[in-house]
Parts: sequence; structure tokens; C-alpha cells
Amino acid sequence: MSILVAETKKQIEDLLIAAANKAMQKGDLPECELSPFKVEVPADRKNGDYAVNAAMVWARGFKSAPRAIAEKLMANADFEGTYIEKFEIAGPGFINLFLSDKYYAGIVADVLAKGADYGKSNYGAGKRVLVEFVSANPTGPMHIGNARGGALGDCLAAVMEAAGFYTEREFYINDAGNQINKFGLSLSLRYQQLFADGIEMPEDSYHGDDIVAHAKAFAEINGDKFMALDEETRRKALVEFALPKNIEGLQTDLRKYRIEYDTWFKESTLHNNGEAARIIELLKQSGHTYTQEDALWFKATDFGCDKDFVLVRANGVPTYVVPDIAYHYNKLETRKFDKAIDILGADHHGYVPRLKAALTALGVDANRLDVVLMQMVRLVRDGEVIKASKRSGKAITLVTLLDEVPIDAARFFFNLREPNSHFDFDLDLAVSESNSNPVYYVQYAYARICSVLRNLAEGGTEKRDCTEDELSLLSAPEERELIIHLSEMTNEIIQSAKSYDPARLTHYVNELATKFHKFYAACRVKGDDEALTQARLNLCYATGIAIKNVLDMLKINAPEKM
Repeated sequence: MSILVAETKKQIEDLLIAAANKAMQKGDLPECELSPFKVEVPADRKNGDYAVNAAMVWARGFKSAPRAIAEKLMANADFEGTYIEKFEIAGPGFINLFLSDKYYAGIVADVLAKGADYGKSNYGAGKRVLVEFVSANPTGPMHIGNARGGALGDCLAAVMEAAGFYTEREFYINDAGNQINKFGLSLSLRYQQLFADGIEMPEDSYHGDDIVAHAKAFAEINGDKFMALDEETRRKALVEFALPKNIEGLQTDLRKYRIEYDTWFKESTLHNNGEAARIIELLKQSGHTYTQEDALWFKATDFGCDKDFVLVRANGVPTYVVPDIAYHYNKLETRKFDKAIDILGADHHGYVPRLKAALTALGVDANRLDVVLMQMVRLVRDGEVIKASKRSGKAITLVTLLDEVPIDAARFFFNLREPNSHFDFDLDLAVSESNSNPVYYVQYAYARICSVLRNLAEGGTEKRDCTEDELSLLSAPEERELIIHLSEMTNEIIQSAKSYDPARLTHYVNELATKFHKFYAACRVKGDDEALTQARLNLCYATGIAIKNVLDMLKINAPEKM
């Protein structure tokens, strides 16, 4: 919440406690220990700006009916120096409080004063957070799920930053293990097909056009000389040729998507520097491993998992989970991040408890790892779901999507739903220029604000700073609704950070646009009253600040003309 909102809620709490103490001192109420109570925004603001349940909470202690207690509290309340204008007692004893014009003027002034910093807070107190997202296998182009993960992870990192956390973004490159072995096999077979007949591609190999392109590019440089070499040498050379190109392609595509990472962390680092091997030894020392049929197992059932799992196979090769454990140990213990947040597909739900169990065995507080599970996306055109096969190489890639849909729309649409909800991405809606398109609707509101300011300035009415009394003229219901919504922005960012759900912000800014359009339709900005005209110009400007701050956070353009 903004400082003014927090200050007002504190005023209400202090006022009620002071009123209760005064009533007890006068003998209006018996002595009683005052329990905590709630200061909440009612569902309908017509019932007040805030509702307080203090009289209900204190009924048992005061041994009296809540409504009678409420009457005593209000009789002893001192509103002097607060933003409270009046009160009403409702129902069995709720106290509804109405705020003064000064409060609403203060909200607008606060937005104008903070400008680009409006909405930011120190809620996170500078705690170090690492957000890892996308982390697609570097064996081929990114698919539509990566597109959602990219928008979600990048916007979540921005939300965490705005909420006062020190935040870094990281991409984990799986450049070791089975997928790289399969990558090498696929490249080798495609290379051999260029010079020999009868070479088939296994069904579980990579069949994409990118594999063929890499093999041809390698052959153009090296000819057929690797045909005479052993398979291991040939695969190694092909992987060393193709993998850096794929990683560079991932970086290029993600930059186009407006994502810049602080770190690209290679899995191979954990093998080369011995951290993966060290994790195996540490887990052995923890007393939670055992050997069965020459394989080393981790006793995950000691930590509530439904079954144990293998760390090292009978052939001495570690399973994929070992570098994953080492990677998260590196995040939390070696690099000392207070919190690690992973954005993963929903199919990883069984993987998370195992990872947390291993971290616990290593003496790491597993609560420092949070995983956001993200559901799949379906692309829809003309009301029909677009079907594609990743194995056949005909998957919808991130690049394909961004060739068809504006980046602004992609980033906004992928944050329209909470991560764990299934989502149909409507391609027709994403490119439409209509109020049905949520990103267009929000951008249009910002452009309209710029147009209002620009047109009035051209007509000789320049926006100027307003006094508190002038801003207090903003008393129409539509003005008050808009100002109230502005006041909620900081809290929405904090709640978004707490719930790891940037969709709260797309909902917030969409509603802000709606309330602005309602205000604009009901309240003529330029009128005969110069002071009211200026107050409304300042409200327009403050709304523009808030819209742009949210769009900037989401890395979406805020156009001044449309």
C-alpha cells in the first residue's frame, strides 16, 4: 500500500485504541485487554472507505453488545488531525469510516510526487532473490511453453524488484546429460545421411529442421572427413559446433522478447568444478543414502516423499537429479541468495518434493526454494486449437509466435492468468485493435491521457501543479473511484510479489483503464472552473503515471499516440 494508505490505516487503528482507553478511563467501558482487530475496505465503498470490526472483537472482553460498544467508542473518538471525515455504525456493530477530501487529494499528490517510482516499496527489505525461468534445453528452438515462462519469469522478477527485493534473472543451460547425448546422436545421423544411404533416424531422436541445418553447415566446413572417424569423436565435434550456435540463438530470441538475463549458468560447470560430485559425497555423509543393486539411492522417504530415488546408477553415472541438486545448493549456499524461485512446467510437480528433500538432507532450509508451476498454453485461431507436434519439428516456436503477434500483446497475454491456470492464447484477439484486446485497451487509455494533455496545451491550457484545496475538488463518484484504484497500486505490487503472480498487475492496470474511461466519460476535463480543470488534468496525469509504471514493469510500450 502507499505511504498515505498505510498512514491512514494506522490512524484508524490508533484512533480506535485511544477511544477504547478513554472510554475505560471514564468508566464508560470496563477494563479489558484490547485484542487485534481488522481495518478493511468494504465490498461497496458506499458503505464507507474502511470498515472496522473492533466492537465485535472486543464484545467478550467488555461483556457488552458490539453495537453498544461501537457507540461508546465513537463517543470517545477524536478525529482531529486524521483523514477521517465521519463515521457510521452499521448492523450489529461494524464501524464504517468515511475519509475526507484531503485524503483523496493526498493520493493524487503522492502519485504526482513519486512519478516513475510510484508503486515501489521497500517491502522486500533488499533480500536477495534469484528468479530462474525458461531454461529451455539448448537442443532446439524455444516452444510456446517457453514463451509463457519467459513473460511470467521476467515480469515476476520486475515485480519483486518493485516490491523492494534485490533480484537477479538466470537461465540454466542444460549442456550435459541425456538431452545432449541425444542431440549429438541426431546431429551425427543427419551428417551421415549427407554422405551415405540407408541411415534411419530413431523415433526418439530430434527430427527438427534445425538439426538438418546444423549438419549441413558442419559438412560445408569439414566435408566428409568425420565419416571415417569414430562415433564419439564425430558426435563431440558436431555438438561443439552446433551447441554454441543454439545458445546464441536462445539469447537472441529472448532479447527480442525483451528479456535480459544477469547470468547464463551452464550445467557443465557443476561437473567440471566438482560440485556435482561433492553433492554426492555430502548426501552420503548425511546418512540418508543406501546402496541397492550397485546403485546409490537417496532415502527421500525420510523426508515425506512417496518413494526413494537413484543418485548414481550401477554403471557409476549420476542421474539428472544430481546436478539439479548441486545447482540449487549453489544458488542458496554458495551464492547466498535468500530465496530461489524456479518457473517450471506443471509436469515437474513430482520433482519438487524430491529436490526439497535433498536440500533438507544437505542442511539447507528447503523453504528458501519456491517453485511456480506453470500450466500449458493452447494457441487458438478462429476458435480452433492449433495442434502441432514437437517431435516432428513442426512445433510453434517463440520466434514463430512473435512473427505473428506483437511483443506487447505476447507479454501481456501470457500474464493474463495466474501461472497454474490453463490458458488459451487467442491469436486473433492478440492482433486486434479493439477494446476487446486487453493490451490495446490499456495502451489506448494511456494514449487518450496523452492526447487530452496535448490538446489542451495546444489550446492554451497547460497543466500546472495544484494545491491541496484544488485537488480536493475531485469529489465526483467517478473521480473518487479512480483515485481509490490509484491508491491500491503499491499494495497490488506487494501482493503480486507475495503470491508470485504478475497477473494481478495486468488485472489491476486493465481495471485502472476502465475507471479512467468511466471518469473521462462522466467528467469533462476542461470546464469553466479553472481550478477544477487543473485538478482533473492532474488526475489524468497521475493516472498516466500509474499506467505507464505498470506497463514499464511488464516491458510493454506505453504509446502516446494510437
